[in-house]
Formats: sequence, structure tokens, C-alpha cells
Amino acid sequence: MFLVANLPPVECFVRKEYLYDLDGRGEGEYTPAIWVSVKSIRGRALYFESLLTEYGALYDKLPLSAYVWRTSLGYELPLDYLEIWDSFSYHITVIEKATLKGLRCAMYAKDKEYHHGEYMFTIDSCHDDPNMLNTTLSETPNEHKSFNIIKLDNGQFAAQPNNRMKWFEQSLIAHETKDPDFKVSTKYFSVEQNPKWSAGNQDRYFYEIEEAYDFKKKK
Repeated sequence: MFLVANLPPVECFVRKEYLYDLDGRGEGEYTPAIWVSVKSIRGRALYFESLLTEYGALYDKLPLSAYVWRTSLGYELPLDYLEIWDSFSYHITVIEKATLKGLRCAMYAKDKEYHHGEYMFTIDSCHDDPNMLNTTLSETPNEHKSFNIIKLDNGQFAAQPNNRMKWFEQSLIAHETKDPDFKVSTKYFSVEQNPKWSAGNQDRYFYEIEEAYDFKKKK
């Protein structure tokens, strides 16, 4: 999906100061909203569009910090805690990962604390047009990040990559989990780039994978 993708119709509230471009008006006020779409512009925070039901108006290009799912917050996290990476590409997809649907989770934030919530859906990015120069890192293994959208217990929403999250499930996940000490995946994997093997130009239905010409042994 280029630039804009549909979102589930999540009911929430918009902080009204964002509707006045943060000029001081609307501080501490909220208006009901329903998420409509998300916009991905490389190098900027994710932008959300919502339907303002009291006004019958659409308003877009607001960051996650503009939205809450309840107006009485337990505490408040700034935008760069809620989303630690800007968008990687103009090409995105939105998916609800079925195995994670409704799971409790926790994000590890910049304050070095876990903030708990519930998984909603995931926004991921790529470079999908081979006829355009790829100037993004959306397909570089050690740089690419997905955005798991979380309904935080404090009343806010967050967008966090896999390596900043822990998941909880009664039957699949251990009661006491280990702390991961894994390294970032940096490798490109392919099953067709081993020069030793080739299917050649065979026209047989059940073709054989054969050892290719060995340039070291044969001249």
C-alpha cells in the first residue's frame, strides 16, 4: 500500500490542542474520534487520520501522542517514548497478527521501564517498486523495524518494534520468562544463490537438482 492504509475503526479521543496546531487552545480537552487511516512518510512519525464524530469532520496527520482511548490517564508518555522510530518507507501494510490477537504485552520504553497493554495490529513497510531507486532501509535486515500498535493501560497508544516488546499468554508462554540476549538479524537468506546446484534448463516435470559445473576442478 502506498502512503496511506486503512485502519480498523478504533474508537478513541483526540487531544483538542492538536486540532489547533498546538497554539495553546484546547489544552486538557478531548473530542471523540474513530481511526480511519494511517499515513507513512519516510523520516516522520506515523500519521493517523480520524473521524471526529462531534463535528462530522476528518482530521489527519496527527501522531500517536494526539490520541488516547480514555481521558483519565494514569500517567503520560511523550511521543518519542510511544514510537521510537520514524517511518522507514512510503510503502506499508497493516495486518492483525492472528496468533497475537488480544494478547497482553509490554513495551520496554526509553525510561527503562516496561509499560503494559494489549496488542491491536501491526504496521510494516517495504520497497515494492523495482522500477524506482530504493533509498530506504525498509528491507535492510538490521535496520528494518515493524510497528506493533498497543493499547496501553495508561490510556495512550504506542507503536513499538518486536525487539522492544514482551508477550504474555497463559498456555503458550512460560509464567516466568527469560530476558532475551539475542543479536539483531543482519543476514540475507536465499535458497537459490548456492552456485553448487542448478536445475538448468530441464523440461522434465519432475526435474532434478544437479551439481553445477565445478570451475575449480575442470578447465
